[in-house]
Amino acid sequence: MIAVVFILILLAVFLGLSLSGMGGGGEVPIMPILVLLGVFGAFFAAGIYIGAALGVLGLLAGFAFSDRPFWLFLGQTVWGPSSSFVLVAVPLFLLMGEILLRAGLSERLYHALNVWLNRMPGGLLHTNIVASGVFSAISGSSVATAATMGSVAMPFFQGRGYDPRMVMGSLAAGGALGNLIPPGITFIIYALITETSVGALYLAAVGPSLLVMGLFILVILLKRGAAPPPGPPIPLGEKLRALWGLLPTLILILVVLGTIYAGLATPTESAALGVVAALFIAVVERRFSIRMLHACAEATARNTALIGLILLGAYVLNYVITLLGVPQMMAGFVGGLPLPPWVIMALIIGFYLALGTFMEGFSMIITTIPVIFPVVTALGYDPIWFGVVVTMLVEIALISPPDGTVLYVLQGMRKDGGPIGDVFAGVLPFVLVYILAIVLLMIMPGIALWLPGVMGP
Repeated sequence: MIAVVFILILLAVFLGLSLSGMGGGGEVPIMPILVLLGVFGAFFAAGIYIGAALGVLGLLAGFAFSDRPFWLFLGQTVWGPSSSFVLVAVPLFLLMGEILLRAGLSERLYHALNVWLNRMPGGLLHTNIVASGVFSAISGSSVATAATMGSVAMPFFQGRGYDPRMVMGSLAAGGALGNLIPPGITFIIYALITETSVGALYLAAVGPSLLVMGLFILVILLKRGAAPPPGPPIPLGEKLRALWGLLPTLILILVVLGTIYAGLATPTESAALGVVAALFIAVVERRFSIRMLHACAEATARNTALIGLILLGAYVLNYVITLLGVPQMMAGFVGGLPLPPWVIMALIIGFYLALGTFMEGFSMIITTIPVIFPVVTALGYDPIWFGVVVTMLVEIALISPPDGTVLYVLQGMRKDGGPIGDVFAGVLPFVLVYILAIVLLMIMPGIALWLPGVMGP
């Protein structure tokens, strides 16, 4: 609740200072802005679907402040971005993940990695992180990664003496990698809104992804008391045979990411190739059937529709606030503040951290980027770098108590009936080191920008 009040006040101040002179030269009073923010807060508190809340708020803002017939242009405004070729990659990546889940690939992946990592202090906890990271490279979704790895991993921990808080925390942290590790869907949405390169964003995410995974493993090593002693050594022959379980995953990573990085395919084309490869793997694994394909298509259509409705509502709101000149005004106002750029960027990051405690990450990026992005570029920050940072902030929102989506997904999958406090307590160390990773990225932006600079356009 404190975070909600803080954000509403901050937005009201920014909008109140930035909207002067709009709508035919008059000055927009702060009270109507507070009313609109209050309406949005009421929608959120009442549980109204975020897509509808965004669309209604956009219409209210247009009628309240605009002296132009903005409703005449809403059709084209919604149709243009929603028909983008880049956006087609979203349902394709979702479909690929659904096929892989039902083909049993995740179980083979987890078992193969567990054979190689069981001797490390922390054992299966490291497997949670690494397996989630590898699966993220073919999933593109944090929720899908957490749900898949959670369903596979939880039976492995029964009766083995692991601290349930660290088990749930490591699964949540691993699931959070789903959007950060290419081909994360959040990068596609960010690129669509800001007109930046998806391929460059994917390249920039490689370094931060490795950094975050390394920090997660470090947390587990420091909390080795949460796990039993390492198991007996596994013969080398068994380890080598276990690598066969990684082959389908490596093939998919090569198909999806290899074609993007090699310049052979766009992200949308690589997603289509990934779907074909996933279907081939399902046939080889003898898991393919018309019923399975129907279930995959139904789940993909449902998730795509949910994302699409949020996008449509966000496009209406974004069009109205752009028509009113809010992003430009805010960029000029913030750029003229007597503060160093890094201080303003730190405030923006704090804003996202607070916002993520009560707002779903995907909705957060769609509703804020059109306003925040001009401010960031006016401060001189690289758009690709900021795309990685804001995606990391979205990931933190997905695992931040009390409203992290990933946390509730994992809690709903538990069979031991443990309290959700285990999930909250277990994920906090990982949240803190994730924030540390963002601080390191601010100090050393080359972590993200070095690889795109080397690879070129």
